Amino acid sequence: MSDLTALSAARRAAELTELGDNGRVDLVVIGGGVTGAGIALDAASRGLSVLLVEKHDLAFGTSRWSSKLVHGGLRYLATGNVGIARRSAVERGILMTRNAPHLVSPMPQLVPLLPSMGRTQRALIRTGFVAGDALRILAGTKSSTLPRSRRVGVSQATAMVPCVRRDGLDGGLLAYDGQLIDDARLVVAVTRTAAQYGARILTRVSAVAATGTSVQLRDELTGESLEVTARAVINATGVWAGAVDPAIKLRPSRGTHLVFDAASFGNPTAALTIPIPGEISRFVFAMPEQLGRVYLGLTDEDAPGPIPDVPEPTPAEIRFLLDIVNIALGTALTDADIKGSYAGLRPLIDTGEGRTSDLSREHAVIESDAGVFSIVGGKLTEYRHMAEDAIDRTLSARSITAQPCRTRNLPLVGAPANPVATLRTTSHLPSSLVARYGAEAPNVIASARCDRPTDPVADGIDVTRAEFEFAVTHEGALSADDIVDRRTRIGLVAADRARALAVAEDLLARA
Repeated sequence: MSDLTALSAARRAAELTELGDNGRVDLVVIGGGVTGAGIALDAASRGLSVLLVEKHDLAFGTSRWSSKLVHGGLRYLATGNVGIARRSAVERGILMTRNAPHLVSPMPQLVPLLPSMGRTQRALIRTGFVAGDALRILAGTKSSTLPRSRRVGVSQATAMVPCVRRDGLDGGLLAYDGQLIDDARLVVAVTRTAAQYGARILTRVSAVAATGTSVQLRDELTGESLEVTARAVINATGVWAGAVDPAIKLRPSRGTHLVFDAASFGNPTAALTIPIPGEISRFVFAMPEQLGRVYLGLTDEDAPGPIPDVPEPTPAEIRFLLDIVNIALGTALTDADIKGSYAGLRPLIDTGEGRTSDLSREHAVIESDAGVFSIVGGKLTEYRHMAEDAIDRTLSARSITAQPCRTRNLPLVGAPANPVATLRTTSHLPSSLVARYGAEAPNVIASARCDRPTDPVADGIDVTRAEFEFAVTHEGALSADDIVDRRTRIGLVAADRARALAVAEDLLARA
């Protein structure tokens, strides 16, 4: 069964050859982010033949630039959007208990009660956290999975976030949300699970032109072209959706994060959560992450103009994040403390008015004049629901018969209930390896053919050589960039990237 999930250069070549001989499938999905991957999995698990094509690499776009949070929808409840808030809480529970319990864990969020925070603001935040508890209960998520919110004293607040300002500190308000070990790893897990159910996954393959029944493809590695016919085509390219259907009007919003050494924040065990002055339901988060880092985010800024492959933070956004976080710190951070940064573009539906932070995070499924279905808007937490909706609408419009949706209870690769999961214990393995691969972690080591598989790829980086090799043999990495920038997130810190790149290139060549 494990071979079915293994994405590799050899599998890619074989599937391209098969398509050249008989280029016909039920569904073509354009886009290898979390939405496209979710659609491919939904369709394949219903028994349809599926082809997913991605011009670059899995999780190349917005899906790797998030806050790595599986939001429960509290912010949307505060703005009166009860529907999306409830759906977010439901989808969070599905991910944490059924789809990907190995990739999503409870993240404590601490709002420090500082003298600058008045009674009214404290009461609003506490009320919001209680409403979040109600959402969790309504969604059927137990407190054993996601603890209830509460107030904590000074000693617990400073133990969880040692860097917090101590002067006048009156404890903190503590709530919990879901945290991904990594967003790009979620995309890879969803995609490999789609492959497990028979989907063909082709990266470095672009859709040059598309209609409702055919797609003209180009292999970006060789330049060769082929045409695939399909019963339906879905455009899941996010902020690039307008390139497939020019009638689609999006208003991209840039969300920026800064990367720090966790030591700069005293190695916190909770996310320092600071209300943005003058805003009702927006916060800046300093979140403890893998590889001994803290991500500080995030912004919500208009990003008009051409869509770049890799968005860049602006100096104003960097200044904004530092100014907000320093409100709550005992010792101020400066530009010199920043080890890296990243920015992603949200594919918001353009309503023609308002700030991007006020625009709806609802999604929409739109059929073009050429018959291509596009899915736009939405948010990472709801990727599974969005995929189900897109497939339901497409099947109905095209009168295609398929099995009912199965993804609510479908464990991804790495989840203990997935057939690929190993029965061997993980207790002898590094905790960082288990956090990234779950029940599949022993397979990563057992399948390695490189020398010194359990050695780190570089001093001080808790990624093993076996993980680099596994990225090539099982996770579809075709370049060293794929390995260091997406299968692992070493590349977010330039100095770490430089130390690991040669190892990635060597193991890529040997795999």
